Amino acid sequence: MHRAKEIGKARVLPLGALTLGLNGERLAELAGLKKAGCVAFSQANKPVVDTEALLRAMEYAATFDFAIWLQAQDYWLARNGIAHEGEVASRLGLAGIPVAAETIAIATIVQLVRDTGCRVHLTRLSSAAGVTLVKQAIDEGLPLSFDIGVHHLLLTENDIGFFNPHARFSPPLRTQADRQALSNAAAAGIAAICSDHTPVGADDKLLPFGEAKPGATGLEVLLPLTLKWAEAAGVGLSDALARITSAPARTLGLASGQLGIGAVADICIFDSEATWQLTPEALKSRGKNSPWLGYMMSGKVKTTMVGGRVVFGE
Repeated sequence: MHRAKEIGKARVLPLGALTLGLNGERLAELAGLKKAGCVAFSQANKPVVDTEALLRAMEYAATFDFAIWLQAQDYWLARNGIAHEGEVASRLGLAGIPVAAETIAIATIVQLVRDTGCRVHLTRLSSAAGVTLVKQAIDEGLPLSFDIGVHHLLLTENDIGFFNPHARFSPPLRTQADRQALSNAAAAGIAAICSDHTPVGADDKLLPFGEAKPGATGLEVLLPLTLKWAEAAGVGLSDALARITSAPARTLGLASGQLGIGAVADICIFDSEATWQLTPEALKSRGKNSPWLGYMMSGKVKTTMVGGRVVFGE
């Protein structure tokens, strides 16, 4: 946080480790991390295999009204999987990750939320069944929220093609029906959209599909991909932008991500009609991988302001 403040080009709101070393056993010093500036606590991509440990963590977090972010994926069902368990994976000979890996994890988390009252945010849901379960829990009044990776709003298992490593994600790309359900959830405003920014080195993507690291550079294409999704889904510009600004801020309990008199002037100015080609050279990130490489993107950031100060401008 000190380095981010010193550079001053973005607001960095870190998630603290939920358990020591992310090993899923002993709780980290949550109170100290909160005091240091962490806005919530997470296991990142590491599972809490011990359900009792997760229960104790949620009980502790609920006591102090700390929020927990979790990826809903059962470790045992997903540990050997590579792609969505379905026709495409079978045809390509890839080990599958069933939708049950997500729904079983969600069912467990929902019950623990029901028992503890802990605020939980589920990251990067990937299935229609998962959305249904979370929506039912939200309708029940449980303190749950969730987001969807922008790539999952536009791509499906078919985009793996002939073992394209750029299309390997965690959780995996699923069916067209799943993609449509995710899109509907985002369009209805019950889900935020995240970049799922996971930069992977070039060497790690040059490997065979099953050995390539999952993930893609997402931050620099979040705007054009969100605009692309909105156009396809019939979502208005202001609503689409809310999914990547005020909705995530609301999840964190922040009043940012919006324009208004007296509001903090964290502003992004962009040209929605400007086009540019996504090439490795066009990416500032160390990760130069994306399933959209070579495509023309519509939507280009022209200026960004942090606290009313211009930090980027063409």
